[in-house]
Amino acid sequence: MNLHFETPNLLLRPRTLEHFDACIAMDLDPQVTRYIPGPWDGGQEHRDFLRSRMERDFGEFCGYWAIFAKSAPDEFLGWVSFIPYEAVGPELEMGWRLVRRAWGRGIASEAAARIVEHAFVGAGVERIVADAHALNEASLGVARKLGFRFVRDGEFEGLPSKFFEMTRADFAARER
Repeated sequence: MNLHFETPNLLLRPRTLEHFDACIAMDLDPQVTRYIPGPWDGGQEHRDFLRSRMERDFGEFCGYWAIFAKSAPDEFLGWVSFIPYEAVGPELEMGWRLVRRAWGRGIASEAAARIVEHAFVGAGVERIVADAHALNEASLGVARKLGFRFVRDGEFEGLPSKFFEMTRADFAARER
């Protein structure tokens, strides 16, 4: 996957090992990962998980993109993803994570909206899913702002979560 995207304010570049240290630093902020299960302590399990996600080929249209502001193109702001659910599928999911200094500025919504467009227009998928911890109001707000429809409450790795979906028809209706 070598797809690069731009939005009015952002550059989205394929996430590579060049971004490894910035991703570790982001994950080490307990406020960033407080609602996300995982080994976010910088230890070997964390590093191995991150490296496996960075080195994995998710296919021609899927992957992770590092987010940068056009005004500061070398300052890592986080990532947005479009990958098989839980990295194995068959469903395709959207995800996003930002460094704390990028919160509250519309960056997640702007970046993810471009990848949603890519999913339906470029990749031609019929449906994408997303989920967030039930208390993560910021991520829940991004999902709603993008046009994801709430599907159900449930659990993800033992944590209370809300599950969303967006179909091609939902996307088309939103674009009108």
